[in-house]
Amino acid sequence: MIASLNKAGSLALLLLVGWVYSATAEDTLKIGFVSTFSGNTGVLGQHMYDGFMLGVDHAGGKLGGMTTEIIKGDDQFKPDIGLEVTRELVERDKANFIVGFAFSNVLLAAAKPALDSQTFLISGNAGPALLAGARCSPYFFSVSYQNDFNDEGAGIYYTNSGYKHVYLMAPNYVTGREALAGFKRTFKGEIVGEVYTKLDQVDYSAELAQLKAAKPDAAYVFFPGGFGVNFIKQFYQAGLRSQIPLLSKATVDLTNIAAQGDAAVGSKEVTHYNWDLDNPANTRFVTDFIKKYGYTPSIFAESSYDVAQLIDSAVRQVKGDLSDKDALRKALESAQIQSPRGPFKFNTNHFPIHGNYVVEAVKKNDSTFTLVTRQKLRDEAGDSFASQCAMK
Repeated sequence: MIASLNKAGSLALLLLVGWVYSATAEDTLKIGFVSTFSGNTGVLGQHMYDGFMLGVDHAGGKLGGMTTEIIKGDDQFKPDIGLEVTRELVERDKANFIVGFAFSNVLLAAAKPALDSQTFLISGNAGPALLAGARCSPYFFSVSYQNDFNDEGAGIYYTNSGYKHVYLMAPNYVTGREALAGFKRTFKGEIVGEVYTKLDQVDYSAELAQLKAAKPDAAYVFFPGGFGVNFIKQFYQAGLRSQIPLLSKATVDLTNIAAQGDAAVGSKEVTHYNWDLDNPANTRFVTDFIKKYGYTPSIFAESSYDVAQLIDSAVRQVKGDLSDKDALRKALESAQIQSPRGPFKFNTNHFPIHGNYVVEAVKKNDSTFTLVTRQKLRDEAGDSFASQCAMK
């Protein structure tokens, strides 16, 4: 069943996608999927949605054995629209779960109506420190990673690699600031520059000139989605690829590496997942994802696949009784899923305890581009904010 609703002004387009079975209204599981589907970062939302829908497929089209109805909302990378879309999903559509969220600034604005109404909100990407620590909630879960997690891994990697002087760059919003804070938390050398760019910036020539002039041992950056396409191309065009080692998070990934092309080759990323991890769950996930969508799944697709698995497992554990919030929360916390990333469990703040890896961008023999795993950095690590979480 597919329907659409266009609201006045800048409100997002909502799409209702469901499966129709002979069931009563009480047997229907409603899920609101909110993410960024438009603009130069819209590819992130699409990867997330595709991963989630494969998870629904693997559950036989019925998460938790229930008729499943998914209401899809585009937050347009705008916090106010994300808030309004989420409020409508909670108040008008009576969604049982709100999932998605590519960006933390949108999530932080949109979370209140869900959490205040005791509607479970499960992030498939955004993981701000506030929701991992001081503002943690019994009704909020993150299946991806806390924003700082991979950046802390990057700081460890650069320290162990012997770099002493590193230059940092990221967009000036909550995830960008948390990314660089995470790196600084574990890096033992000197930060010789720390630059935050505008969210609507497309030309980084001035910042790259400053980077070159600083003569660092290496650089660490965070520029997701379309930002990463522009940054990596300009970094390459400025001749810096051969001069300054570059490590990043979610900057060269499988959502944008094809657009970056040769400019990406040699870049290294720190991540919690890559498509080439060797385990049975990942083999099934990657094979079925490529068969269904025709492209290789990214970190965004994998996390949202796990969101679908998590809901399926929890709803089955409570035998479809969505009214018992305490039992449903405990079922979510037990996280009985086979994650493509490997062993998976939640910390006390409802963020994952898992590992992270260093991956490298390469050009394959068929002239396409991908990421290959080079080493594992950490096993079963938690985030730095769980101790600040006093779950009520």
